[in-house]
Amino acid sequence: MVASIGEAPLGYPRRARDIAPAMLTPGGRILDSCLTPDIAEATSALENVTYAELAVGQSAGLVHTVTQNDIALFATVSGDVNPAHLDEAYAGASMFKGIIAHGMLGGAFVSSVLGTRLPGPGTIYVGQQFRFLRPVRPGDVVTATVTVKEKLEKNRVILACTVVNAAGKPVIEGDAEVIAPSEKIRWTSHELPGVQLIDHHGHAALMARCAGMDPLPVAVVHPCDEVSLRGAAEAAAAGLIDPVLVGPEEKIRAVADAHGIGIAQFRIVDAAHSHESAERAVALVRAGEAGALMKGSLHSDELLAAVVRKEGGLRTARRVSHAFLMFVPSYRKPLIITDAAINIQPTLSEKLDICQNAIDLARSLGVETPKVAVLSAVETINEKIPSTMDAAALTLMASRGQIRGGIVDGPLAFDNAISRDAAATKGIQSPVAGDPDILLVPDLVSGNMLAKQLTFLANADAAGVVLGAKCPIILTSRADSVRTRLASCAVAVLAATKKG
Repeated sequence: MVASIGEAPLGYPRRARDIAPAMLTPGGRILDSCLTPDIAEATSALENVTYAELAVGQSAGLVHTVTQNDIALFATVSGDVNPAHLDEAYAGASMFKGIIAHGMLGGAFVSSVLGTRLPGPGTIYVGQQFRFLRPVRPGDVVTATVTVKEKLEKNRVILACTVVNAAGKPVIEGDAEVIAPSEKIRWTSHELPGVQLIDHHGHAALMARCAGMDPLPVAVVHPCDEVSLRGAAEAAAAGLIDPVLVGPEEKIRAVADAHGIGIAQFRIVDAAHSHESAERAVALVRAGEAGALMKGSLHSDELLAAVVRKEGGLRTARRVSHAFLMFVPSYRKPLIITDAAINIQPTLSEKLDICQNAIDLARSLGVETPKVAVLSAVETINEKIPSTMDAAALTLMASRGQIRGGIVDGPLAFDNAISRDAAATKGIQSPVAGDPDILLVPDLVSGNMLAKQLTFLANADAAGVVLGAKCPIILTSRADSVRTRLASCAVAVLAATKKG
């Protein structure tokens, strides 16, 4: 965009990829390059039109497809978070019957023409007058055009500005006054940093999938600190669970009173200590009084010991395993990582159960035929790397029906599991490479590191659940945000009801 009066002339014109229609991903959005050749040409190699070269009637323009990401980014930068631009429900009930773009977003396209094409680099804005005539919606193709109306003294120029939609109807009209450059400038634009929007749509989609379902009765095991008790109360307020608080009643009530957490409506099952809390919670599931377990302020090992006990536990024929459901901004769909929390160095037979648990979870989340990438350090079978041997065996087992409901392929290194281009470079032909729903890791260490790297370095949102027992188990961490706790509850609800 052009510089405002009092600022230096334009230094870094907007690159095509930085105002491109964006790609929507579950956990966030990355702006990528998909502009028309017209706007791409105008913003890469720039040459201005000096004041002396300008003639009345001379014009230039750019074409742009407006996206919801453009609108969200404009709202983020400007601070204009009017729900007419961002909230589907609010906007749907408004006079416009849907989300519309900010008026000044269209004005920004006019600024782009002035700053990159006519007059171009070196232009300084003096003033702008706009009339906003029609709404612009996500998906609309608009053309911004400026036309020289009048040349004034001291290099000042008046330009007519219009933005029209695909039907040729004006959405914005007005006049701009600029100081046109006096010297010729030919310049190739610099590459600007990419822009990433993190919007937590994945967690919102999970919550929406649970809408209309009855709250799941959940035994909350030993919720004797603020974090675990508040997490249960918030999940109940969101309509996800109907908590049964299992633990020392006096202590639970003291925590609730100390932190202002309302628990009057919740059933409390008194237990003397954490071990007894775990045992009584498991008994509630066995009796059909709870459909899931939720970890409170006891150690995970205490809870899982009660779950896997041969007598009176919740064991099935399956190995118990943990799955992280990740929403990674740079990946286009939810991604399950397993096992990153329970099985330290799983054997081949244990990996079979881990794989089947994850497939069943993905199907409960609405993935019809989940794709499983079995990870290792390399994509070739090497007897010196046992995880490659396991991966090859799991692939064959899936082809023989020992793993059901999904497509399994491995070994795959992380790069060619996630990236089609990386797989193609290595000549890998695979129905999974570049498009996995599930990453099956070689061991707990690699899986835990991968999940935490995605969370802390890639801004991924996560939710987690333990699978393979007679009910889902929500293992929350003290470091988990409210959003993560609610998402984990939603995953458990969907896994318990096998919706989808």
